[in-house]
Amino acid sequence: MLKRYLNLAKLLKEQKVLVIYGPRRVGKTTVLEDFLKQTKLKYKKDSGDNVKTRQILGSDDFDKIAEYAAGYELIAIDEAQLIPNIGMGLKILVDNVPGLRIIATGSASFALSQQIGEPLTGRKITKNLYPLSQIELAEKYNKFELKEKLEEFLIFGSYPECIMAESPVKKIEILEEIANSYLLKDVLALERVKSSNVLIKLLKLLALQVGSEASLNELATQTHLDVKTVDRYLDILEKGFVIKSLVSFSRNLRKELNRKYKYYFYDNGIRNALISQFNPLSDRNDAGALWENFLVMERLKKQMIAPVYSNNYFWRTYDQKEIDWIEERDGKLFGFEFKWGSKNKKEPKLWKETYKEAEFSVVNRENYLDFII
Repeated sequence: MLKRYLNLAKLLKEQKVLVIYGPRRVGKTTVLEDFLKQTKLKYKKDSGDNVKTRQILGSDDFDKIAEYAAGYELIAIDEAQLIPNIGMGLKILVDNVPGLRIIATGSASFALSQQIGEPLTGRKITKNLYPLSQIELAEKYNKFELKEKLEEFLIFGSYPECIMAESPVKKIEILEEIANSYLLKDVLALERVKSSNVLIKLLKLLALQVGSEASLNELATQTHLDVKTVDRYLDILEKGFVIKSLVSFSRNLRKELNRKYKYYFYDNGIRNALISQFNPLSDRNDAGALWENFLVMERLKKQMIAPVYSNNYFWRTYDQKEIDWIEERDGKLFGFEFKWGSKNKKEPKLWKETYKEAEFSVVNRENYLDFII
């Protein structure tokens, strides 16, 4: 069993709700159950699937809700997004049951519906659970073994079930099931989206341009939507833990791109499932895009786990000078160029001249683990 990075024992606080967000099938329930097996707190575990629980916690009835939690030190609610008005129910619990701790896990519906935002202001601790990180996998594999499996991670990603599956055929089955049955489930349930086909088409277009700036006009033309609708759908897909945006870095130099966006997928395997492309790297022309998507998401996982507090960007000029990843930390800039091929890349002259104090380095197949572990 692989150990996940969320240490619930350290995160739990009295009179607080620990909210664990994340895509479906990344292991939120497993993390919760593993913690409950070893905690000494007197707890009640429940689920949003339970009709009676939905009636109680969604009722706004103080006496009924207080009675539900009486005598317990911890209430753990899995799939809490299924409970109507759950934010107010949890607020009643933390405000009126002394010494109580609460854990609530939820998929994209929590973020999209904004059920818990306002009621739990100042009363919650929020954490995201990603697919497995290289940091977590390093508990099982040494660096040599991780490098040996690199192609597997680039093609099949790092959903827990996928990592544990023994054959490529089984990995593909799992990814296609997630992509077809789970990926957009919360988005379609809560948002004003006419059809899943539109979102799938939009995601396929994004999958084919990972590492490039997204043009809303181009996406609108190809999906037969207006620009405002495309922009709204991209925001929904990001809140739904499907894609992650990266904005361009600019200090308003005339040659720098300003307020442009790139989009990456939370998981390489999902990206490949959307375009039904699981060929070996030797038989495909998008190895560089897969490499960039992998490094971006693994770096984000590292930033969360370490933690590393950073503003993240990419940098590009109108004449195509670029740096894939920029971090702004403690007032200092760090530039990283991602290279899949063997040819190294020099620091762009304009970047060096403009940001004299900034650091620059190339992340390649030899040193990438230092960047993400």
